[in-house]
Amino acid sequence: MRMHSPSLSELHAFAAAARLGSFSLAAQELYVTQGGISRAVARLEEHLGFALFERQGRRNTLTAAGQTYLQAVEPAITAIEAASAAARKRRHGPQLRLSVAPTIFSHWLIPRLPDFSARHPGVMLSFAPYKRDDALNAPEIDAWIRVGSRWPVDIHADYVIGRDLIPICHPRELQGPQAIQTAQNLLTRPLLFHTNYPGNWACWMQAQGITEPCPPPAADFETVALLTQAVAAGMGVAVVQRCLVEEDLASGRVALALNAPVHIERGYFLCRPAGRSPSTTLEQFRQWVLEQAAPRAIPPQKLDLAQNTLTPGFGKNPLT
Repeated sequence: MRMHSPSLSELHAFAAAARLGSFSLAAQELYVTQGGISRAVARLEEHLGFALFERQGRRNTLTAAGQTYLQAVEPAITAIEAASAAARKRRHGPQLRLSVAPTIFSHWLIPRLPDFSARHPGVMLSFAPYKRDDALNAPEIDAWIRVGSRWPVDIHADYVIGRDLIPICHPRELQGPQAIQTAQNLLTRPLLFHTNYPGNWACWMQAQGITEPCPPPAADFETVALLTQAVAAGMGVAVVQRCLVEEDLASGRVALALNAPVHIERGYFLCRPAGRSPSTTLEQFRQWVLEQAAPRAIPPQKLDLAQNTLTPGFGKNPLT
């Protein structure tokens, strides 16, 4: 019998390009070149005998025939992916595939993962690459941890952590007659900004009742790791999400400048498609990660004036 169906790789290229409206974005999602997507779609069009896309500005828009074909084949593509993922899980035992934003992954989640593995030794953890514009609906991914505040109705999102914004400084800024003691005093230091969230300082100032304009940045940094490193080097002070600097505070590399946290709307959420029921493994991870994020007392710090260091356990600048 003659086979009329095209190859699965061509169908994946077509479906991704149709959903994203871009051959380049489809290439990023499928980890191939843009030329590979173009050739796959061209082969599919030649096989079918009609055009699937038409160019409209920078977007590739489905033709009427392409839209009809997508509606016919997309459920089958999804079903094949789901069946294949299920078969792999049966072979290898329970698996959990997550996609995690890099900052929360490296600063907060990874140090805690040994505890999850110890509690659930049969679960294999797998991590998908982070994509900034991810639609959060890939069938091969169980859940995502992403930063945000409001989510569309088709996404179920559990708040995990990250809404506490705190000011940090070099430990020596808490010493001597010029030590940081008030918000106004803090603002006389060079302010270091996060490139992607330049409004953090203004938000913190507003919460302290400070109405004058925010001072200009002395420098800005694209990641929290670089921002914290700059504070530890003595370049200035910064406001950051508390969960991303827990280890730096505990080690004494940086210090809490003031006990003046600000609650912001933005935080990290555990997300999944609302129409997809969580697996037993995902529900285990959900309960575990929310337990890890539950508020707990963090010891304050003691300033050792002789060594210019901070020792966990004492002090007038508690971290809670």
